[in-house]
Amino acid sequence: MVDPKLYRLAELVGAALKARGLMLATAESCTGGLLAGAVTMVPGSSDWFERGFVTYTHISKREMLGVNGATLGAYGAVSEPTVREMAIGALANSHAQVAVAVSGVAGPSGGTPEKAVGTVGLAWGAKDALPVTEELVSRMQDARRGHP
Repeated sequence: MVDPKLYRLAELVGAALKARGLMLATAESCTGGLLAGAVTMVPGSSDWFERGFVTYTHISKREMLGVNGATLGAYGAVSEPTVREMAIGALANSHAQVAVAVSGVAGPSGGTPEKAVGTVGLAWGAKDALPVTEELVSRMQDARRGHP
């Protein structure tokens, strides 16, 4: 079951993309494909959802999205530079015009003082509107597993 707020957001995004004739690609790490899953729950999503990438490891981020190994080494998977490269890679490796990327520290372990469990990096952008906008959100709930 998809969270009702996430489902409603997917409906709104889908309607906006469809109205503009645009396709979406997702690049996910900590969410493990749940974003793409929520998107595909919306009837008619094949009109505006092109594909999703689940890149849980550094290797998959490099191989599937072209994330630079030096970026991962310097900043880690949960960082603005990494999610920016994930979104750019999703655009480069799909037929979509719009992409969203997410990577985070899902927990329950793996957090650090600099990147606590629940820290999430988010980037989004369009082929004709680069650079991709990004933000780092800290201490978000672990929606992936439904933990408070």
